[in-house]
Amino acid sequence: MSDPTRPPGPKIIAVANQKGGVGKTTTTINLGAALTEQGCRVLVVDLDPQGNASTGLGIEAGDREFNTYDLILGEADLADVIHNTDTANLLIIPATVDLSSADIELISNEKRSFMLHDALRQHAIDDFAFDYILIDCPPSLNLLTVNAMVAAHSVLVPLQSEFFALEGLSQLMLTVREVRQTANPGLRIEGIVLTMYDGRNRLSQQVETDARDNLGDLVFKTIIPRNVRVSEAPSFAMPVLSYEPDSKGAQAYRELASEMLGNHRRVAA
Repeated sequence: MSDPTRPPGPKIIAVANQKGGVGKTTTTINLGAALTEQGCRVLVVDLDPQGNASTGLGIEAGDREFNTYDLILGEADLADVIHNTDTANLLIIPATVDLSSADIELISNEKRSFMLHDALRQHAIDDFAFDYILIDCPPSLNLLTVNAMVAAHSVLVPLQSEFFALEGLSQLMLTVREVRQTANPGLRIEGIVLTMYDGRNRLSQQVETDARDNLGDLVFKTIIPRNVRVSEAPSFAMPVLSYEPDSKGAQAYRELASEMLGNHRRVAA
């Protein structure tokens, strides 16, 4: 039963696609940074054992003693696992390779699909006053991704503008439907965002046409272009909005954040 005396919690969005290399982590980092420019306070939860979001936001491997793995298993407090980044109001719970064994650790736990849900809704989260929590999911539909979907209000799907892009989307949608039916009836699709788009490439144009024809308004109007600065930014451990604020990639993520916030305001109205 919900506590009417608690402040409304942050909106939790799982950024998911079981295909790797689609711009999932890049979208998580840069959407988070763009939301902070709009006045939001954002937490990134790195749920990928590769820890790319953690690296991309400047958290060194030696500084990840307490991490997402510890949070899920209830072995660390929120205050211990949440780290500041160099971007104001953008915080992160980092990941380590320990997460790769989380499926095995959780399988015997009867609440195995709800571990992240419960961790992100404990009273201690209120002290951080987050507006958004973005969960960077692993590139598979495993128990970690299911935990993210059970914890989330919605799922944001980065879709790379390449051949077969839509092939794996049906399985992701089925997983969302299963989670909705069994564990999280309020879960919805936040939207599909086209990434690595090259307007000069007929294939990119065809993928966009197919996506909009098949998915309609679920596809964001904003498109993330293929951009060198976006690719370079993680090696400098910062979002592209900090690395090259005037680049096309940075501007695209600002537009994505504005579009998403506008959608949320319309739903709330």
